[in-house]
Amino acid sequence: MLYTYTETMAIMTNITQKSIDFIVDIQKTFKDIIKKELRDDEKIDNWLFMSNPWLVLSIITVYLLFILKIGPILMKNRKPFNLKYILLLYNIFQVIYNGYLVLLYFITPGAITYHYNHLCHPLPRHMNQFLLHELDKAFWYFFLSKLIDLSDTIFFVLRKKQSQVTFLHIYHHVNMVITCWFSLKYIKDTEQLLLVGLLNSFVHVIMYSYYFLSALGPHMAKYLWWKKYLTSLQIAQFVLILAFEMGLFLFNCTIPVLFMMYIAADVSLFLYLFLMFYKKSYKDRKTINV
Repeated sequence: MLYTYTETMAIMTNITQKSIDFIVDIQKTFKDIIKKELRDDEKIDNWLFMSNPWLVLSIITVYLLFILKIGPILMKNRKPFNLKYILLLYNIFQVIYNGYLVLLYFITPGAITYHYNHLCHPLPRHMNQFLLHELDKAFWYFFLSKLIDLSDTIFFVLRKKQSQVTFLHIYHHVNMVITCWFSLKYIKDTEQLLLVGLLNSFVHVIMYSYYFLSALGPHMAKYLWWKKYLTSLQIAQFVLILAFEMGLFLFNCTIPVLFMMYIAADVSLFLYLFLMFYKKSYKDRKTINV
């Protein structure tokens, strides 16, 4: 069937208008979701690092400049620093700090009961201000731990272990800082994400215990046969987080949809990168040795 010029133009105009209406509807829906998910809280905004992103971004910028440019240049003609005792103190501090984060969940009055009854459908913030404020503080402590974790890479550089400053390592540390800050600053639904942080802190207790033993010296090598299983534990962590996320979606829970989709995509990337690291470090090496 042939259309006249006028009919063709009318059809094209109609298609164009429908496309524009569709895009406008998508934009409106997206804006409505963002407006619904983003929240302000003056108390949280007054905490250290939380008033605006500039201090955190400055720390990340200095961190990246040092580990990728300044540090390697400074260490090029220097011997590696002997940081044994600093590393021992740092690692035991990390074990204690992350252990405290795990313990904090169990000693916060009402936290376990609240999660058992309202994990899928959290109460509005005005109905449970005291507990949610305590959970927000716990998440802020968790965010601080991610800033402290940046020291790992700095120690690598100072010990001239630049080969360990990998994309996975850098991406993991920087991403955790930004994601935790954004979540606490704008999302505020920390009662659901807190369980993710709880699992992550538990894994870090095990991980920094390993690093502490390793820092004691070469004579501890025979007791560190479980490094492979530490990586397996980190991978299992991501699988559990994804399963938790999937459960929130499947049971139609009240969640910040866009942010949870981002978390799911982010954790999936972490899972892939850690699986590749595991394969390269253990599977491929085992094949070569055979």
